[in-house]
Amino acid sequence: MIGFFTVVYIIVVNSSILSEAGMSYEGVVIATIFISVVGCFIMGFWANLPLILMPGMGINALFAYSLVNTMGLSFEQALAVVVLSGIIFMVLAFTPLARKLNEAIPLVLKQAITVGLGFFLILLGLEKGGIVTRGSHSILALGKLDDPAVLATILTLFVTMILVIRKVPGGFLVSLIIGTIIGYFFGINGKISAGALSLSPFKEVFFKLDFSGITEVAFWSGVFSLTMVVVFETVGLTYGQVRQLKHEERLPRVIQASSVTVFLSGIFGTSPTVSALESGSMIASNAKTGLASITTGVLFLCSLFLMPFLSVIPNSAVAPILVIIGMSMVQELKEMDLKNPANSFSSLLIIVIIPFAYSIADGIAAGFIAYPILHLFVKREEKISPVMYVIAALFLAQYILQWI
Repeated sequence: MIGFFTVVYIIVVNSSILSEAGMSYEGVVIATIFISVVGCFIMGFWANLPLILMPGMGINALFAYSLVNTMGLSFEQALAVVVLSGIIFMVLAFTPLARKLNEAIPLVLKQAITVGLGFFLILLGLEKGGIVTRGSHSILALGKLDDPAVLATILTLFVTMILVIRKVPGGFLVSLIIGTIIGYFFGINGKISAGALSLSPFKEVFFKLDFSGITEVAFWSGVFSLTMVVVFETVGLTYGQVRQLKHEERLPRVIQASSVTVFLSGIFGTSPTVSALESGSMIASNAKTGLASITTGVLFLCSLFLMPFLSVIPNSAVAPILVIIGMSMVQELKEMDLKNPANSFSSLLIIVIIPFAYSIADGIAAGFIAYPILHLFVKREEKISPVMYVIAALFLAQYILQWI
């Protein structure tokens, strides 16, 4: 059960982010629960390992803020992008291509994507909590500190930090509960939904695929960017997890389970899934088999009965979780090898452009274009894979087609 309590926050946080893309909050809640149930079941039965598949943080921000708000796709078109990314990922996963692609990309660029996503989530959390706003004479400005919602966010943020520092089991769930209580005293909470549990909002997101943009550059740019992020995050995360479990031979099945669930994410009406970092809590508690994943899936299903209470949770309770998750992702910065100037400039382009341009796809493109170009003008200490030149050319072609 410990695994479930460490990840249950995703139901609220994922729905909060995707609702910014114009999706039904309640519909995404149901979609998040269902895809997490299916993902955990597939992982448990197919890979037989204690790993949790759920919508990934960072990737959901890419969906809402890059594909929809920046590239101008409708959420239905973005779901079609997810489905196509899932199909491409499945082709890669059921062949040796996924690992080969992952190995062809320099580690420092993959780390930079993680750090850039982290800074983006921090910015997103601070905005959602009202701590920063758009400035009249600057890009950003400090929010009104006398605003009850801002005060509630700040208090909840400190509570969340303490819970994380103290390594309290299910800290994010505890943070949501405490944040909701704080919000109640500040008078900013919503009301409990009246009536019995209803699955009708699921109709607003389930199988809402729109392929009308399939001839547009933005659509395929989204497919390309999303596929790259999903593959890198999945292979990178799961490789470390299966090594920790000492079951490296099951890595192909883990990646295959992940790819199928990514495809189903678009069908169900949510952003792509990844193997949760919080799976480590189950591994640490000596879970060895897929039974732990299946149990987590069952508990996700039971969480449907909490739906009427989710409307009570204010943004001030959600925002601190985004900030803390972002901070944990930024920690990857200390592992990056930035001694090579070409590596450091390429990586920093990704890290800086993602939050400042408010575009994950453009940040990734900038770094991947710069990397091979810069290495042409410095003494190369490492061999650059031809795949990098192909990826850079594809990103360049994307921008050229947009400018024409």
